[in-house]
Amino acid sequence: MIFPCIDLMDGAVVQLVQGREKALEGDSPEAMLAKFALFPEIQVIDLDAAMGRGANGALVAMLASKAVIRAGGGVRTVERAKTLLDQGAYKIIVGTSAFTSDGPNHEFLESLKNAIGRSRILLALDSKDGRIVVKGWREATRFTAEEVIHRLEPWCEGFLCTYVDKEGMMQGTDLDWFRRLRAATELEITAAGGITTMEDIEALDAMRVHSAVGMAIYTGHLNLTELAALNR
Repeated sequence: MIFPCIDLMDGAVVQLVQGREKALEGDSPEAMLAKFALFPEIQVIDLDAAMGRGANGALVAMLASKAVIRAGGGVRTVERAKTLLDQGAYKIIVGTSAFTSDGPNHEFLESLKNAIGRSRILLALDSKDGRIVVKGWREATRFTAEEVIHRLEPWCEGFLCTYVDKEGMMQGTDLDWFRRLRAATELEITAAGGITTMEDIEALDAMRVHSAVGMAIYTGHLNLTELAALNR
């Protein structure tokens, strides 16, 4: 499955490099929806909420009213997760709050599962320099995705795994990392970060790993019609 990405910042659709530098702005959210109409599900991340500087709630609600979306960004409380569901999100992506300094945040994850149901939760495992990073990819933890992915299974339907080292850089991704993650869990995995070519996507698909694609679409390196055909 291919998930095209809509990342929101200051009311606009953007693409960042490694979560820091804005590389480009896309068309309006409405125009991006039209471009992605062939895809059964879209990934929407509210970057302002992820960075703790506001939210783009009205845009998220608009997108969810016109497409099936998996949404994330700033889900640090059960209330924030419920808000995204109320705005129409189909699944909720949770990153920072899934972890403490010692590993999985069992208390929060249990309360989240009880509140919205395990089937609605995707946990984000974002890796930079080999370690999981949190708080908008600005703070590194002491552990790796490979170490914790199996331990997180009781609280989620699957995982969004981002290889931050190559995020937005159009240099390909780390297929070996995704192979290791695939070997560590039977749950759904969606890959992100550096996916640049059809060969990347086909290699991930052969592992039974989905692809969330941003920069390669926005820069025209990947053809939307060809990508949509893979979903069929």
